[in-house]
Amino acid sequence: MASVGKKLSRPVPRYDLLRVPLVGRLLRWRWGRLVGQLLLLAVALLAVYDGFTGPQLAPLNLAGVLVWVHYRGLVMFALLFLGNLFCMSCPFTLPRTLARRFGQGKRRWPRKLRNKWTAVAVLFVYFWLYEWFDLWASPWLTAWLIVGYFVAAFVLEALFAESPFCKYVCPLGTFNFVSSTVSPLQISVHSQDVCRTCVGKECINGSKAVSGCGTELFVPQIKSNIDCVFCLDCARACPHDNVALAWRNPLVEVTRRDAWPRRWDLNLLVLIFAFIGVGNAFGMVPPIYQLQTWLADALRIENEGLVLLLIFAVLHLLLPVGLPLAAAWLSRRLAQRDEPLRHTLARYTPSFMPLSFAIWFVHYAGFHFLTGALTIVPVTQNFLLDLGIGWFGQPNWALGAVLPAAWLDPLELGILLLGVALSLYVVGERARPLRDGLPAQLPWMLILIALAAAAMIIMYLPMEMRGTMFG
Repeated sequence: MASVGKKLSRPVPRYDLLRVPLVGRLLRWRWGRLVGQLLLLAVALLAVYDGFTGPQLAPLNLAGVLVWVHYRGLVMFALLFLGNLFCMSCPFTLPRTLARRFGQGKRRWPRKLRNKWTAVAVLFVYFWLYEWFDLWASPWLTAWLIVGYFVAAFVLEALFAESPFCKYVCPLGTFNFVSSTVSPLQISVHSQDVCRTCVGKECINGSKAVSGCGTELFVPQIKSNIDCVFCLDCARACPHDNVALAWRNPLVEVTRRDAWPRRWDLNLLVLIFAFIGVGNAFGMVPPIYQLQTWLADALRIENEGLVLLLIFAVLHLLLPVGLPLAAAWLSRRLAQRDEPLRHTLARYTPSFMPLSFAIWFVHYAGFHFLTGALTIVPVTQNFLLDLGIGWFGQPNWALGAVLPAAWLDPLELGILLLGVALSLYVVGERARPLRDGLPAQLPWMLILIALAAAAMIIMYLPMEMRGTMFG
């Protein structure tokens, strides 16, 4: 189990969602999480069934629309207004009890892998394969992807403790963990004194009725949403009713120095996540195809996957590692401070999160969801017709957008401007305690402004309307 002897974090919140009538009771209910999991399990099974048996044109298939339009858009709205609700309701962990009966479930995840390097690698490979195999355009591959998630979760849960699939492997979990650092909810406690005198530490060790935290987080030490799946097992197991699902300032985690560890793996994960946000959108605009053609001719490479690998190695690895390291070195020199480069990097990496979230939000929730949310209506009608159920009429394939097209560009621009403004604010807040002057902050500001400018240019280029009949 994780150590519980460290210094406990500061007292927290006044507002606790678990104390709200009805809502709090449902969340604290022993089977409360299962309700959400069964709902998403039904959605996943429908997507798998239609992905294997339905039409293989993505805009006509539940696997193409539910996964690549609705899931991604709704996740971004949930992260913005509440927090990591998908991991809370994740269906992939449902076979956990069965898996641990078949396997030992007692082994520890290898010590060398108890970090975010595996998550970095999986995230990079995932987005590379997403573009190479056009996963968004293949219901059949999408169905296999969902099956793969279930199998991977089952196998890892059967072999290891500490829920390694969620904490170290799952790219969806990694996406949600990083994004939720700017979400308005966080697990915390009402009284630190109660935790100090607690004997059983049931929040992490579990009780007779409820297992403890699957990712082994000790509640009074939680300062970040990283690794928290919002399962609320800690709240159900706590015999003192001391666990809170607390409202907070969404920027508190990225502005508090003690909430951000000085770890290479975590900080580079956040930086790579930010640059992948731009690179993933770049994969939908005409210049990517021109670049692919030019590279293939120049290097005499015929394999599309290898060409994309080279492009994404630069966009998703070389730039997010090289530019921030250069900025950290320059910032340290300008501040005339003798400290490890890792410390300087960790000081300013959190400033990327508001802009990073804005880029992903504009892409998934803004562009894809707002231009294709209503496609679920004709796709569902078509699915029911294939089953011989015609009660809901013929599909109207003209349905798609929920906002006028003319509103989209100004809305996206406003969100990106807000994101970069908040990121620049966080730079100043992170520099304040050590009195880093404007020259030391300037390298980070320039990278953030350049990243925002790249996102704005890409979002204003013609983009593939994936997931709709207009694509």
